[in-house]
Amino acid sequence: MLTIIENAQNSGRKYLNEIESKQLLKEAGVSTSDTRLATSRAEAIALARDIGFPVVLKIVSQDIVHKSDIGGVKLGLGNAAAVGKAYDEIMGVTKAKQPSSKIDGASVQNMAKPGVEVIIGMSKDPQFGPVLMFGIGGILVELLKDVSFRVVPITQRDARDMIKEIKSFPLLEGYRGSEPANIKALEDILLKISAFVAKTPEIKEMDINPIFARWDNAIAVDARIILE
Repeated sequence: MLTIIENAQNSGRKYLNEIESKQLLKEAGVSTSDTRLATSRAEAIALARDIGFPVVLKIVSQDIVHKSDIGGVKLGLGNAAAVGKAYDEIMGVTKAKQPSSKIDGASVQNMAKPGVEVIIGMSKDPQFGPVLMFGIGGILVELLKDVSFRVVPITQRDARDMIKEIKSFPLLEGYRGSEPANIKALEDILLKISAFVAKTPEIKEMDINPIFARWDNAIAVDARIILE
């Protein structure tokens, strides 16, 4: 775990990319989509074949936070030709819209089964220290601002209350016949993230968005970590 953080700090980086962030989450016990870094078109195709179609491609750059906004995300790629075309398009649009950005490559990951999109975040308060956030995620997080907060470390009850406090909680229960989310799985992630940040003071901010909350489990499909 510390190797990823130490390597970043030794190279002067404060931002961990999606692949690095997910590696830390996995070590913390959080389920994530299988995600690997491709630095060429050919490598993207090879990784997609190894992971299994369909896959998702995303631009990987510490300078780009909202990847979808610039066209840096391609979903549901079902064959090698689609992956190759998507890789070229992602690189082209990124260089056109963000010419000064440092590009690490593209992440290749399995197309996870969707669910209710939620966010779990962490930031450091000058007085209270690490504070956890839970809420409705995806592209709606900044629009709805439907979130709850607790100071780390949290208890099982804290985790349950955080989830139930958001106004959109009915979506997680199964709104109008939709599939309910696994609340216990979300509680488990909150507790694991609380324990993780409590013992990792090098982390300044964390943004896990979205997490697909489904009836069977919850899986993180994107993540970003900022170091002190």
